[in-house]
Amino acid sequence: MENGTSVTEFILAGFPNIHEVEILLLVVFLLIYLVTVLGNTLIIVLVYADGHLHSPMYYFLSYLSFREISLTSSVVPKMLANFLSEKKTISFDGCFSQLFFSFLMGTTEFILFAVMSYDGYVAVCNPLRYPSIMTSKVCSTLVLGCWVGAFVMILSSLVLAAQLPYCGANVIDHYFCDSAPLLHLACADIQLTEWVDFVVPWVLLLGSLALTVLSCAYINSTIFRIPSAQGRQKAFATCASRFTVFSLGFGISIFVYARPSHMTSVHLNKRLPVVSSIAAPLVNPFIFSLRKEQMKEALKMLCTKAW
Repeated sequence: MENGTSVTEFILAGFPNIHEVEILLLVVFLLIYLVTVLGNTLIIVLVYADGHLHSPMYYFLSYLSFREISLTSSVVPKMLANFLSEKKTISFDGCFSQLFFSFLMGTTEFILFAVMSYDGYVAVCNPLRYPSIMTSKVCSTLVLGCWVGAFVMILSSLVLAAQLPYCGANVIDHYFCDSAPLLHLACADIQLTEWVDFVVPWVLLLGSLALTVLSCAYINSTIFRIPSAQGRQKAFATCASRFTVFSLGFGISIFVYARPSHMTSVHLNKRLPVVSSIAAPLVNPFIFSLRKEQMKEALKMLCTKAW
C-alpha cells in the first residue's frame, strides 16, 4: 500500500472487438438508446398531457419510464463514447457516479414493481374503494418512498466501496462501472463489502418478489370469479404481461448480483446486464403502456393536434 499509487481513473474493457465490429455495435446501441429515450419520453408526455390518463396506474408507469431513461442514460452514452475512443477511460469520480445512478435506478425499479403490483391488487380486488385508497397523495408518497428506499438500500455498499483503496491495476472488465469487477481492483480486504453486496440484493429482491407474487395471487383468485370471459381475459393478460417483465428482471438480478462474487462468470456478468440496462428499458414501454387502448387513443389525439 505504501509503495502503491492511488488510482485516479479506470479503464473500461467493454466488449473487446475489432474496429469494424465496434462500429456496428455503436450503431446498434445508439439506435436502441434513441428509441428507448423517445419511447419512454412519449409515455411521460402522454400521461401528463391527456386527462384520461391521470390515474394511479399511468402515474406509476410514467415514473417507470423516467426510471428507464435514467438507467440507460447512466450507462449507454459512456459505452458509446468508448466505442469511438482508444483510451476508454473513466475518472474515479465518474466511475462511482455511474455506479451510484445505475444502482439507484435498478433498486428503484424493484420497489416500484412492488408498488405497481399493490396498485393492481387494489384495482382488481377492491375496485369500489380504489379511488379512495389510491389518492394522489398516496401515489406521490409511494413514489417518494421508492426513491428514498432505494437510496437507503444502496448507501452502505457505495460508502464501503468508495472508502476502499484502489492502487495498481485499474482495468474494469466490464462496459460500465459495476460493483463486482470494481471491487476486485481494491488493494484491501473486501469481504465486508462483498457480504453487504450479497445480502442487500437478496433483501430487496425477496421482499419485492414476495409482494409481487402475493398481489398476483390475490388478483388471479379474483379474476377467476369474474363472470365475464372477456373481463377475465383482459385482467389476466394485464397481470401476465407485468409478471413476465417482473420475472425477467428478478431472474437477471438474482443471477448477477445476488450471488457471491467468486461464483460469478465474468462473461455472463457483462452480457446479462445488457438485457436489464439496455434491452429492458426498450421493450418495457411497449409491454406496459403503448399497447394499452387508452394510451393508443391518447397518442392518436396528440398526433391529431400536432397535425
